[in-house]
Amino acid sequence: MSALDGQIALVTGSTRGIGAGIAAEFGRRGAAVAVHGRDRAAADSVAAAIIRDGGKAMAATGDVTDFGQVEDAWGPVDILVANAGGSFTPPAPLEQIPEDGWRATVDGNLLATFLTLKSFLPGMKERRRGTIITIGSAAGRRAHPRSPIPYAAAKAGIALLTQDVAAQAGPFGIRVNCITPETILTEGSQDRIPAELQASLADAHPLKRLGTPQDVATAAAFLASDAAAWITGVVLDVAGGAVLV
Repeated sequence: MSALDGQIALVTGSTRGIGAGIAAEFGRRGAAVAVHGRDRAAADSVAAAIIRDGGKAMAATGDVTDFGQVEDAWGPVDILVANAGGSFTPPAPLEQIPEDGWRATVDGNLLATFLTLKSFLPGMKERRRGTIITIGSAAGRRAHPRSPIPYAAAKAGIALLTQDVAAQAGPFGIRVNCITPETILTEGSQDRIPAELQASLADAHPLKRLGTPQDVATAAAFLASDAAAWITGVVLDVAGGAVLV
């Protein structure tokens, strides 16, 4: 459980959901974790929970769509998880998607990931080491008639961005991988998705259940560790078999 001892990890968008799960798992495995989000009180709360569990953590705030707020001001980061994102406009036929909704979703996912990597890659290259994990989505891995199109397009872009950066950064000793979850039962999604729909969605997965933040956190901890030292440029579907390509 101490596979990340001595590592400094920054997880963007880690005040709740998948990000909070990853931050907590990193803390349990020995990393010093920077819990990041826009809400300082929420970041403080997650960091405090990691500390109570015996880990090391601090809170950091900023808007990952603004490069001035993403700059590498937290010191040398060994593990970077570009998790911040979300779907910021309702699913709709393409012609009904508002332009501001498209821009908000693409900026909140693809631009945010680009700016996060742009900020921290120079320091990692200078030190010639580092591990980066981006968070995509199963929505960006296969077409679906009810898919939120801006979100799917942005997440598909993140997967390819990850592989391009892996190819560029590999010679500097930096590994870059992408995790693409399917439906994850976070606190928020459990409230939004009725129980009947949860059961229907679970039945569509070969493993016959929905994912949890811990499922993603465990995969992230593996990719961040030396156990994955020969793995880079991988798009890992943490999806219960729902994405078979």
